[in-house]
Amino acid sequence: MRILKPLIACILCLSLATAVAQQKNVYAKITTAQGYCIVKLYNETPVHRDNFIKLVKAHYFDATTFNRILKGFVIQGGDPDSLYDKSKTLKPEQKWIKPEFNTALFHKRGALAMGRDDNKDKESFTTQIYIVDGKTYTNEQLDKIETKYHLHFTEAQRETYRTIGGTPFLDQLYTVFGEIVKGMDFIDKVTAVKVNKDGNPDKEVWMKITILSDKETAKELKAK
Repeated sequence: MRILKPLIACILCLSLATAVAQQKNVYAKITTAQGYCIVKLYNETPVHRDNFIKLVKAHYFDATTFNRILKGFVIQGGDPDSLYDKSKTLKPEQKWIKPEFNTALFHKRGALAMGRDDNKDKESFTTQIYIVDGKTYTNEQLDKIETKYHLHFTEAQRETYRTIGGTPFLDQLYTVFGEIVKGMDFIDKVTAVKVNKDGNPDKEVWMKITILSDKETAKELKAK
């Protein structure tokens, strides 16, 4: 019996670990007047993932816009920075959550991340999101970013930043919780809109976000 109990516990732990490893990813569709994209949400960032899913199902983001569009940097939407002002009364959905940094999840082009203010704990603001546009970098530029921000890029990440691009200097500062897996040209279409010097579009860029069912996901990705 003394041997059996630890053995059962070990089997249960292994079963749980296997179940987590095999957990299906959730996919969402982000639509604007300019086009749409399909994003995969990372299971490695469960708090950010679940927060996003909850807000999407409540149609929270459908009442917001992409209000800051900076070509070569990011497309930011959801609640604007002005809501950080201390004079504002925040809704229950508007709060800060602890970062879920993972060195394997980085700011490559098409990455989906959560915005925040300059709080020292780097906590994310639950209702602000952004998609990375970015640019490509040379090895020398990446070396300097590693030194300045105390980062380390794997060779695979370097290859991505050299060829596809992104915003490497944001790594481990803002939580990345998903990525575009279909419709990368969505970024080009949105960043093509006319904006002022602050990146605010002349014409409102509305958004509609939906969580896809397994069947809808399979259909979308099949037509990739």
